[in-house]
Amino acid sequence: MLLDIIKTRRSVFPVQYTQGEIPKADLLTLLESARWAPNHRKTEPWRYKVLQGKALDQLGDFLASRYEKTDGFKKFKLKKLRENPSKASAIILIFMHRDEKESVPEWEEIAATSMSVQNMWLTAHDLGYGAYWSSPKPFAPMNEFDLIEVGERERFLGFFYIGSYDKEEQALPERKDVNEVTQFLG
Repeated sequence: MLLDIIKTRRSVFPVQYTQGEIPKADLLTLLESARWAPNHRKTEPWRYKVLQGKALDQLGDFLASRYEKTDGFKKFKLKKLRENPSKASAIILIFMHRDEKESVPEWEEIAATSMSVQNMWLTAHDLGYGAYWSSPKPFAPMNEFDLIEVGERERFLGFFYIGSYDKEEQALPERKDVNEVTQFLG
């Protein structure tokens, strides 16, 4: 049941990944689910760049080299930035492409892109993979990452890490009752 998938989906971090490979067919299934997210005026603002293999090492080197230039960098974070990408089976770089006509507010295109990521996340969980959405790093603008091209109207929204992991049954976390966050009127 879809509600069970929604309730049991969790962030699975790179340290938990077991280095298993994700077949291209599964990656295409994730991306196919992403493109079916709702989007106002059918702008389809999501853009994705999939990194695998050596590209993951290159991303780690890029992030670490940029972080190393910041004031007061910490060695443990430098190590994590360098190593975490290569722990994933794939990382999907998440971009929002702003509609040329700007026919909808930018926040709607960001929201639509976020919904497409949620579709991928639920699909990854359903396929048995772990995933984690990591925020952009302000010290490492992705338009400076030599491996990719970033379009003029593209805005980087984060890294979607995906990997195989050893699944453990987990109790559902506490959540507020639906009546605490909902008001029925009329």
